Amino acid sequence: MSKVHKTIADIALKKLTPMLNQYMKAKESCGDSILLFRMGDFYEMFFEDAVEASKILEIALTSRDAGSIGRVPMCGVPFRAADNYIVKLIRAGKTVALCDQVEDPKLAKGIVKREIVRTITPGTIMSPAVLDEKGNNYLAALFAEDGVVGLAFADLTTGELLATELRGDGAGKTLQDELARMSPAECIYPESKGNEPIVADAIVSCPAIEFTATADDRFDHTDARKLITGHYGVQSLKGLGLDRLRAATAATGASLGYLEETQKTTLTHLQPVRVYNSSSYLMIDANSQRNLELTETIVDRKRRGSLLGVLDMTVTSMGARKLRRWLLHPLRDVDSIRELLDAVEELLRSTEARMELRSALERVSDLERATSRLSCGHGNGRDLRALCESLKVLPEIVRVSSSLTTRKLTGLRDSIDTLEETVSLLDSSIVEDPPITVTEGNIIRDGYDPELDRLRDMVRGGRTWIASLKKKEIERTGIPTLKIGYNKVFGYYIEVTKANVHLVPDDYIRKQTLVNAERYVTPELKEREEEIVGAEDKMATLEYDLFQKVREAVCNQAGRVLKDASIVAELDVLGSLAEVAAKNDYCKPEISDDYTLSIEEGRHPVVEQMLTQGTFVPNDTFMDAKDAGMLIITGPNMAGKSTYLRQVALIVIMAQMGGFVPARQARIGVVDRIFTRVGAADNLVSGESTFMVEMNETANILNSATDRSLLILDEIGRGTSTFDGISIAWSVAEDIHNRVGAKAVFATHYHELTNLVNSLERAKNLNVAVREWQGKVIFLYRVVDGSSDHSYGIQVARLAGLPKHVITRAHEIMSSLEEGSPAQTRIVGKGGGLQLALPFERTPSKAENELKKIEPDRLAPREALDLLYHLKSLLENEPGS
Repeated sequence: MSKVHKTIADIALKKLTPMLNQYMKAKESCGDSILLFRMGDFYEMFFEDAVEASKILEIALTSRDAGSIGRVPMCGVPFRAADNYIVKLIRAGKTVALCDQVEDPKLAKGIVKREIVRTITPGTIMSPAVLDEKGNNYLAALFAEDGVVGLAFADLTTGELLATELRGDGAGKTLQDELARMSPAECIYPESKGNEPIVADAIVSCPAIEFTATADDRFDHTDARKLITGHYGVQSLKGLGLDRLRAATAATGASLGYLEETQKTTLTHLQPVRVYNSSSYLMIDANSQRNLELTETIVDRKRRGSLLGVLDMTVTSMGARKLRRWLLHPLRDVDSIRELLDAVEELLRSTEARMELRSALERVSDLERATSRLSCGHGNGRDLRALCESLKVLPEIVRVSSSLTTRKLTGLRDSIDTLEETVSLLDSSIVEDPPITVTEGNIIRDGYDPELDRLRDMVRGGRTWIASLKKKEIERTGIPTLKIGYNKVFGYYIEVTKANVHLVPDDYIRKQTLVNAERYVTPELKEREEEIVGAEDKMATLEYDLFQKVREAVCNQAGRVLKDASIVAELDVLGSLAEVAAKNDYCKPEISDDYTLSIEEGRHPVVEQMLTQGTFVPNDTFMDAKDAGMLIITGPNMAGKSTYLRQVALIVIMAQMGGFVPARQARIGVVDRIFTRVGAADNLVSGESTFMVEMNETANILNSATDRSLLILDEIGRGTSTFDGISIAWSVAEDIHNRVGAKAVFATHYHELTNLVNSLERAKNLNVAVREWQGKVIFLYRVVDGSSDHSYGIQVARLAGLPKHVITRAHEIMSSLEEGSPAQTRIVGKGGGLQLALPFERTPSKAENELKKIEPDRLAPREALDLLYHLKSLLENEPGS
């Protein structure tokens, strides 16, 4: 094999074959994308693309004669199976350009004309075989200017286009949270902005997203405005809500331009841009999304075991996608939440109507993605047929929901457009079971077009004539094995085995000799062949033209279809929430605009599903602005603290998304943000230790939370020394209570923190009850008032399987410490500050004598920290301390 040519410039000076000359022109226009060049039934790749792709796809690397430069590397994939290979290339970080045949090879004069018909990137994949039917495939566009961040999210597969702006000192962090929440497959940004902190930090913090630098002029505000107004046929941006959002306009225009450039078509199915404000929703930062396992588990990133896995009883793909959006975008408007809850309640109580509605919805296919494929020119007869059968269900949905009376449900029902004319067109034109291909016929029904019917009759009659000819020739020649066949090279022929050649009549004309047979034609057969083949060619061309016209007519109604799709999805989500509530015995929460959070017999919606029915121990939660704004929870590991913490947050999220909750009763004062500080891991790539990660998360909470936020804090300060950790945890708790004012559920093993209730009027102690029996600890999983004085760490270590001799030695050490070892030193609260308590039964050390001189009354947090560091210094420098 010849040397691999590294650049187009190297090859351009050489004399190539006409085919490869055509390839090189296409390759020059597609840049770094892997070029898939259509040649018959295969997509071929050449030169460096072939070498690279063959390794990624694990296919054979061959070669092809290229003219004066000899043989060049080549590999290929079947045209009909290309989607699976394209996805492998995309997942390997490549983009793919498709260069297809754009004229009929039979009509081509010389080499077949080819053009790049589309470029495929992570955010522009359309193939249903590789998309997650229950998730969106967003392309994000990011533009930051003068501290304002513009964001746009476009889903080519559903027609959605969203835009927003983020402002203020925390715009960079909010950007990361919004990207995590929307989970785009790809994010484009101006190449000159790549090193700016907002963009660079987003790239580092969102490794699952493919970030693509594009030309700066794609984000030009003037060009973006022209592109947006031209696409939607409007005079100004005012009607779209973008008139005062310069950064969002730039991002929206960039996303539209990128999609049109890669798809090589005008995207008529993209719905008018919907501008949203992130402050309209309960904000859940990226850490909290992960820690609460809202859409996937932390360990294996599966839906099963997540909150979404429990709540998703939708029966359509559109509903599943909308449910995920509702879960990640809970509402803050009390009236809107109550409207959803009323709808769920009616569906829960109206069992028969709910069952009939879900049964009807189950027969609706993915209207969004079928419409999008058709609008982008990728859809086939099966998409049209699926659309037809789905639209036929809409009148039934209207009928079965006629008994429902809540405002939300009646509004949805009355907004359904049954599209009778589109259904009639599709039903009369498209066969029941169309093929996957669109150019080989058998898509259009008999009776739809008179000329197509005439050609079909001609072809069918010709085939009948061929069958009768065979029978006649067998009788005439006396050759029982005589066959009449057809192939694209020789057309129709009569085949006779060598043993019967002596029986062949004189009017047979030899056409081809095989090993065991001879093939012949007759003037009569040749004449009829021309009629049949000519009619078949005309029929295929006409049928494709008819298909194109039907597809165009449907695409002209894309907006109406997608509106129906959104209604179907919303009905599906509401029905799913009602079904889950009925199945799992959830209650309707009372929604208020005050501070109170009251949950009676609350349960963790996911954990309870993993246990034997009826074995989960429910617990109460009560928080208010007067007496219980901060709950400090102590107790041993494995006793249920973390489950309790998370269930409080999950119940709030479920309520604000419009769903019923796992409790006997619940009153939810709407919160604006949920933060969690749960566990931590090293971020070695950024040079951050576990403790640094923990402190970064804590700093974000203190800097971003408000008095309407809910904080879930599972151990603060555990990543450093005991005194440092206690000091930080104490100070953080005071700051949340005194300055931030947020509702906080604070689990800790620092029992010293239980003394906070002496100085913080809204702090309350809770503990997870356990019992000891014969040296063993029994977990009761019941959260009760008061504090715990023991962490039972050694007992839990025994349950974990530590060797018996290690457990025995741990008990010995514990006894020694409890008898007065210096390691027993602890911190207790006194008068709003801190005091050091030391076991002075021993002869005091120099360090302890020094500490006796310190006045501990009402130490400020900063003074407490200074005191602790002073103690640490004394003990570290005094032998035997």
